[in-house]
Amino acid sequence: MADFLLHVNGREFHVRGFADESLLFALRNRLNLTGTKYGCGEGQCGACTVLLNGKATHSCLTSLSSAVGAQITTIEGLERHEVLTPVQEAFLEEGAYQCGYCTPGMILSATALLRELPHPTDEQIVEHMNGNVCRCGTYPRIIAAIHRAAAAAGKGASL
Repeated sequence: MADFLLHVNGREFHVRGFADESLLFALRNRLNLTGTKYGCGEGQCGACTVLLNGKATHSCLTSLSSAVGAQITTIEGLERHEVLTPVQEAFLEEGAYQCGYCTPGMILSATALLRELPHPTDEQIVEHMNGNVCRCGTYPRIIAAIHRAAAAAGKGASL
């Protein structure tokens, strides 16, 4: 075991762990940030998605040691001063969740998409969100939520 310094949700954390353990394990089991979900463990479902330097990243495939020095954002780190982001608000308003298990990863992936491409088409949304699986099948609502968040961000709301 070794000590690692992680920058998570705007704060520094000293984490003791193994260099090759997953960032997902460290976030959930060492930092108690359980919004990041374990799904498949193979980078196929997106439930474990976090933002790593602003890019949507599967934390189950990211080693603890490779995350050192990066800015990591989990679902717990999106809201500011108890105010939800436009993406979080849009997911609520559109009912873009059912069981909610995939929702944190979906919201983080959508956030990364809108930061990169502020007004995506349906096709661009589908392509970008392809690494996230919703077993409940709320894809039409997810697409609608992303469009709603894009419109809110276009009116000056901060992602």
